[in-house]
Amino acid sequence: MNLRRSLHLFLPVLLVLSSIPVDAQSTAQPDPLFMTIQSLDTKLFDAYNHCDLTTLGAMVSDDLEFYHDQTGLSVGKGPFLAAIKENICGKVQRTLLQQTLEVYPLKGYGAVEIGIHRFNHPGRPEDGAGDAKFVMLWQNKDGACKVTRVISYNHNQGLLAK
Repeated sequence: MNLRRSLHLFLPVLLVLSSIPVDAQSTAQPDPLFMTIQSLDTKLFDAYNHCDLTTLGAMVSDDLEFYHDQTGLSVGKGPFLAAIKENICGKVQRTLLQQTLEVYPLKGYGAVEIGIHRFNHPGRPEDGAGDAKFVMLWQNKDGACKVTRVISYNHNQGLLAK
């Protein structure tokens, strides 16, 4: 009789446990903010890599602050675009290391994007690749997201990704 009573108690518990999903990750939906910022990053650096200064200019704020560990602080959209035209166009390509991308909301402002990107010189593999860490602030204002602050630091010779 004890065995039969134990089975009556055990079976409902077993049914409840068997209805719990084993892999909760498989049912998780992608984070919309992450997907938005990832898409904006792709668009921004596609423009950067193809010297599309019109698109690039439309994606950064007029009062952009760009902090770079090797060149210091640059303030304003104009100086930023001039530096891209002079130093980047046709000389440097940027690739995001996807597995390093982090995105966090900034309440009432937009989002912060953190990651590691790799730079190389097209057609000049002997110059090697370099990695850098970055932080970008995206402001969502009037339905449009623009980069307002960038910190690019810890530039090296491809050591971060190894």
